[in-house]
Amino acid sequence: MNQKEKKYYFLGIGGIGMSALAKYLFDAGNRVMGYDKTPSPITSQLIDLGISVLHDQSPDNIPEDFCQEDTQIVYTPAVPLDHPQLNFFIKQGNKIKKRAVVLGEITKETVVFAIAGTHGKTTTASFLTHYFAYLNLEFTAFLGGIMIEYQSNLVQKGKKYSIVEADEYDRSFLQLFPDYACITAMDADHLDIYGDHKNIKKAYNQFSKLVKHKVVVAKDLDIEACCYALEDHANYRAEAIRVEGQGYRFDLVSPTQTHKNIYLRAMGRHNLSNAIGALAILDLGGFPLKKVLPALSTFKGIQRRMEVFSLENKIVIDDYAHHPKEIDAVLKTISEFYPDKTNMVVFQPHLFSRTKDFMGEFVDVLSRFDEIVLMDIYPAREQPIFGVNSDVLLEQIKHNNKRKISEEAFRSTIVNSEADLVLVIGAGDIGNHIQKLKKTA
Repeated sequence: MNQKEKKYYFLGIGGIGMSALAKYLFDAGNRVMGYDKTPSPITSQLIDLGISVLHDQSPDNIPEDFCQEDTQIVYTPAVPLDHPQLNFFIKQGNKIKKRAVVLGEITKETVVFAIAGTHGKTTTASFLTHYFAYLNLEFTAFLGGIMIEYQSNLVQKGKKYSIVEADEYDRSFLQLFPDYACITAMDADHLDIYGDHKNIKKAYNQFSKLVKHKVVVAKDLDIEACCYALEDHANYRAEAIRVEGQGYRFDLVSPTQTHKNIYLRAMGRHNLSNAIGALAILDLGGFPLKKVLPALSTFKGIQRRMEVFSLENKIVIDDYAHHPKEIDAVLKTISEFYPDKTNMVVFQPHLFSRTKDFMGEFVDVLSRFDEIVLMDIYPAREQPIFGVNSDVLLEQIKHNNKRKISEEAFRSTIVNSEADLVLVIGAGDIGNHIQKLKKTA
């Protein structure tokens, strides 16, 4: 795809995936600007780079030269179909493409390593990015989170290889051209799109058939491929796992060799699994597995993925978990690394549809915390669903120490908590609140 000196207007430019794409196109010499509903650290970063961001949805605010028919429009499904700017460009006849389509076009001529899965995409893709950088490969990574080492969701070190997250929402991953793929999970999610779990599995199988060379999957997924696991029979597996410091010491068994006494600097067995998945796809891609193993001890992590900091003599852990299985994984992690600490969870549910579809599962997992604090549901792209809200969720949780708070009470709730450890979780704008809190830590 020839991106030179084109004009791109992004609808939803503040999204984590959209902003990485916008930065890439801007760095390639294109003129780029866009709209997002609210200011955020991401939009501030874009503005600092020289990318204009509008927050008023009226088309009247778009500069005249970006209103021309030769402007390429890139949008995210989070933008409603009745959005004034989207409809302006539709009526004018501009080329309008979803983010996944543009990502596919940009990376098509490279060797694409795609990471798919209902959980673990960003962490696995970030591990792979770390491995590629350690091996001094020429690559670009488009990530769904901010890698702490680079303070960015876009890592550019060349254009021979691409690392992309293959998002299942709206079947976006079917727009990509993967050479190698890792599938981390196929749990039920996005049922507003898929209807049921069977259709999700069907879409993942369709995706796996797009892969030109090799696929690796977490064990027990219903796809015929090489697999990986923790302490279970698989082509790639971690054995003799033991907690050490803020991570794990383990042995890695690959199809050809056992590598002893490896150290991973990351908490959570789900993250160890992600690290193994990234090693597996690296090995299948023909890169030297043994040479990259020291890199596991230098991984600095990702913002909002088991990110730990101290505040007022308590431990605060910030995580993006927004699905019951993700919350369960985080709870197991704090039980493993902080078994003697009392805990409080502050949770902002993400999407009315997800809260409705998994109400029972949310009730079960949240009830296992010592103290439960809920915030209002973050709607993102959705309209409210009658009878689905945080008050209903709170009422169903059978627990003596539970409450709901406003955004204004977020900081004081954490600062004044008597818990030894506070876990802040959710995929909505709770991330902006926690970033402000970190600055005062």
